[in-house]
Amino acid sequence: MLKANNKKICIVVSSLGKGGAERSSGLLSQMLFDVGFDIHVVSVLNDIEFPFKGKLLNLGELKAKDDSVLGRLNRLRVLKAYLKQHNFDYVIDNRTRIGFLKEFIISKFIYSPKKTIYCIRSFKTGNYMNPNRFLGRLLYGNAFKVVGVSKSIAKKVKEDYGFKNVTSIYNAITFEKDVLKDGTKEKYILFFGRLDDDVKNISLLLDGYSKSNLPSQHFKLKILGEGKDLEKLKKKSKDLNLTSSVHFLGYDPNPSAMVKTALFTVLTSRYEGFPRSILESLALGTPVISVDCESGPNEIIKNNFNGLLIENDNSEVLAQAMNLLFEDKELYLRCKNNSQPSVIDFSEVSIVQQWQAILK
Repeated sequence: MLKANNKKICIVVSSLGKGGAERSSGLLSQMLFDVGFDIHVVSVLNDIEFPFKGKLLNLGELKAKDDSVLGRLNRLRVLKAYLKQHNFDYVIDNRTRIGFLKEFIISKFIYSPKKTIYCIRSFKTGNYMNPNRFLGRLLYGNAFKVVGVSKSIAKKVKEDYGFKNVTSIYNAITFEKDVLKDGTKEKYILFFGRLDDDVKNISLLLDGYSKSNLPSQHFKLKILGEGKDLEKLKKKSKDLNLTSSVHFLGYDPNPSAMVKTALFTVLTSRYEGFPRSILESLALGTPVISVDCESGPNEIIKNNFNGLLIENDNSEVLAQAMNLLFEDKELYLRCKNNSQPSVIDFSEVSIVQQWQAILK
């Protein structure tokens, strides 16, 4: 693989903890570092959990000491001085970007627009681009690139803003070697992700599971994650008489063993970006049932090949899909055998070459 002649790249992240976008940002720093870029990572929050490579500027430490208006202005000053000191060839901004005034200051006075790449990691693009077309164009129209993590996101941004500087690069996946299966003898399906029902729609997952044959066949539903709706979801599980069948296991920063042991994993989100949980599941050889939400699942899952892609927000259809993948052994084995090969195009080697092409 071609080395990068040591160009200096600054990756700005909201944090390096908890979420799929954050894990993807850490992985991006590792990929670019390994092909020869001089990588610096700037984290807005003091949440450094996932692996990364390069030098770290943790603005979150300053935020923890002083989060007043003056403290925020000071953090912007520190960031500007850091960028000026290192004279980066490119800045890759992976943050959520909400609020016009703050983002106007950052895009026009902190960053150099012609050296800035803005990433959009959700189909809810208003979290990353000002939803007003005029203001969005003002902020990001003269950026070097706007990168959507799915083709659907890139298409939406082009249509909504009329940008010419938009492309798509998928999140990469690491193919872990020698992942041992979880030692439990329990039979289960799995959800892993943030417990935010407005986004992840775990209520739909509980409804579909309750209507399926899995509880009566003693197949558990295990839910890995934490978030604001934990108690709400526990109550719903109890109301559906699923207390003994649904296990809420909390957050696990490395769920690979549990994912590998699951019969299949499930995603029921209202919207996504490019869901890591699907990639990670398939890379471990575990099929997926996913709703066909915007965006990402239909760019990863081939129906009846490496999983099932189903209508969204329909618990009856979800229950039928669970029954089908559980009961049809031929279908299940086909999906399982195709899981890993189906995501080879999302490998680090493939994705980093696309980043190199932009950053050359």
